[in-house]
Amino acid sequence: MGQKNETPTFAANAGSFFYALLRREDRINIQMDISRTEQRILHLLAQGGRIEIRRDERKKLEAASCFTRDGWVYPGFDLKLFRRLKRLKAIKSKSGKPYRITEQGLRLVRSQLDNR
Repeated sequence: MGQKNETPTFAANAGSFFYALLRREDRINIQMDISRTEQRILHLLAQGGRIEIRRDERKKLEAASCFTRDGWVYPGFDLKLFRRLKRLKAIKSKSGKPYRITEQGLRLVRSQLDNR
């Protein structure tokens, strides 16, 4: 009666070192270079701001606006910047609410003094 062919598969070898590295992605603190404009937007969001989007009748993204915590619109915000922040996973929306900063976004933004 034979022995089973014990060829390890990736799923069976889930405890391997390389798989463990892939699973620790949130524990690795990778500092990315972000532009000055992205830095400003993330800083506004970290202070309590939000990003609201507007879609057309075909559900395509039409416009995005960044609001400060006081309700003022930040003028230097466009769709290109919105897509970049979303690709970096620095912003996220939950349940159809406005976009807010994520933990990844907080790691990306460096501390700045609030000159009030």
